[in-house]
Amino acid sequence: MTSSRVASKELVHHKSARRRSTLKSRRILRDWLFILPQFSLYVLLTIVPFIVAIPILFTDMASFTDPTVAPVGLRNFTALFTDPSVQADYLPALRRTLVFVVLNYTTVYIFGLTLALLMFEVGFRGGFFTIIYLPLMVSGLAVGYMAVMLFSRETGTANLLLRQLGVIQTPIDIYSAEGTAFILPLLVGWRYAGYNMAIFLSGLLSIPSETIEASIVDGANYWQRLWKIYFPQMLPSFILATTMCLIGSFAVFDELVAMGALYVNPEAKLLSILFFTYGFQVNRLAMGMTLAVITFVPLVVLGVFLQRLQKRLQY
Repeated sequence: MTSSRVASKELVHHKSARRRSTLKSRRILRDWLFILPQFSLYVLLTIVPFIVAIPILFTDMASFTDPTVAPVGLRNFTALFTDPSVQADYLPALRRTLVFVVLNYTTVYIFGLTLALLMFEVGFRGGFFTIIYLPLMVSGLAVGYMAVMLFSRETGTANLLLRQLGVIQTPIDIYSAEGTAFILPLLVGWRYAGYNMAIFLSGLLSIPSETIEASIVDGANYWQRLWKIYFPQMLPSFILATTMCLIGSFAVFDELVAMGALYVNPEAKLLSILFFTYGFQVNRLAMGMTLAVITFVPLVVLGVFLQRLQKRLQY
């Protein structure tokens, strides 16, 4: 009698385990089917081209239609340290890119964090969120042309308004070094304000309301709550925003094209423009791809480090 009960329990347990295993397999299959379209595009448009491009790095290929391609070994990788012409192109573009990264990173907090705190504290919802997100739906090329029109020296609305208010005496030249360095981060920061706001808002909404209420009861003012309650628990959101800012800053392209980076505005020639120029304008495709890889590898290492740091600081 006892053995039959044990056998019955084992049978029930076995059936239950098989049922759980089947449900788990179905969930995994459903998840894979859900991500399969995007994953397929990522593999076809990113991973496969990267693998195909690896052999090109070790050649002197000038363009995709170059009939005479010869192997050059590691010459493309050492050219950054030995070729004055490459250094004259790459180092100024790297300097301008790093300046833009720093300034763009400040706009992430000026626009994104400020708007997130406003929505979290005041309680704006629905339409306000949509309005803030609208610039991201506009193409970067269109946004760049808008900036060029607003800061035109003779007819730009922004220049005319600033001069009328007495803020500036001479019009801002968007094609100058100072004009490009000032306007481009504001332009990109405004466009991605809604995206960064969503990142910070998710961090704010993950803070337990009990801790905020307890700090208010203890007499903490708003600044004390920011630095002692909000920001420490938002560190994962800060790291995520940092990672996305780095990726976006090095990948910005459309806005630069609209600001004349390819022809009339060398101050807008960041690394992304340099890689494009080498590949499609000056017939140094292999060299441009090699410079892109040299720039890409440190960013990958930094991204992996930030990702691990984010997981470690996750509340």
